[in-house]
Amino acid sequence: MSNTTRTDSISAWTTSTEQKKVPEGLWTKCPQCNAVLYRKELERNLSVCPQCDHHFIITARERINQILDEGTFEEWHTSLKPGDPLGFNDRRPYPERIAAEQKRTGLNEAALVGQGFVRGLRTVLCLTDSGFIMGSMGSVVGEKLTRAIETATALKLPVIIISGSGGGARMHEGIFSLMQMAKVSAALARHNASGGFFISVLTHPTMGGVAASFASLGDINLAEPKALIGFAGPKVIQQTVRVKLPEGFQTSEFLLEHGFIDRIVHRRDLRGQIAQILDYVSG
Repeated sequence: MSNTTRTDSISAWTTSTEQKKVPEGLWTKCPQCNAVLYRKELERNLSVCPQCDHHFIITARERINQILDEGTFEEWHTSLKPGDPLGFNDRRPYPERIAAEQKRTGLNEAALVGQGFVRGLRTVLCLTDSGFIMGSMGSVVGEKLTRAIETATALKLPVIIISGSGGGARMHEGIFSLMQMAKVSAALARHNASGGFFISVLTHPTMGGVAASFASLGDINLAEPKALIGFAGPKVIQQTVRVKLPEGFQTSEFLLEHGFIDRIVHRRDLRGQIAQILDYVSG
């Protein structure tokens, strides 16, 4: 065999081998049972592991598609942008961090708000997304939620807030962030006083200032299975008080047992459960 022919054969074999490589991102591993899952199949299963029922963290937009009637979501307050009141700078200036998060996630902030329909029932839907600075609550998040709740009050619509926030109040904005806890809670109090209805859905994780304010104030509090819900994390509490915490502390199952939430709902049943509740209260 000539050198030219041998070189051509090696080149053809290399090309064929490269073409047979499995593309990245086709498979993922369940963090609970370590099962290797085909990503498309996982998505069809609403990002719930078919082996152990582990609920993967999903984005706010994925939740909108799972909860609302297709094509009915109308997003509000997309132009609101955070300021930099403290001139905060850690590894990078705060405005640069915000810009990087916006580019990475496609969100303008950690909250999405708007209106849509759940099986034909009009509602105001608000969501926090843990992918954007851990879903932490800055001034824009609080302002979006407050405006959405006030609009729901004026239009006499129910409010659904789906929380996925592991970051609590956003330290980059200091006291301005902490103020949002009271502001959103006050808007919900006015909504309640006017006869409005509020469903809070707690997902993994719902922590910090979000858990300590609006996420805990629902007329009905629902939670996904095995979600971490609380103020400070269990490791922080254990290191602070030097006491061994109960088994399953701060999981949705533990909170249901102690009366903090009303029901644990599997993701496949969440849309139907919300529709049933809305239908009952609007009847």
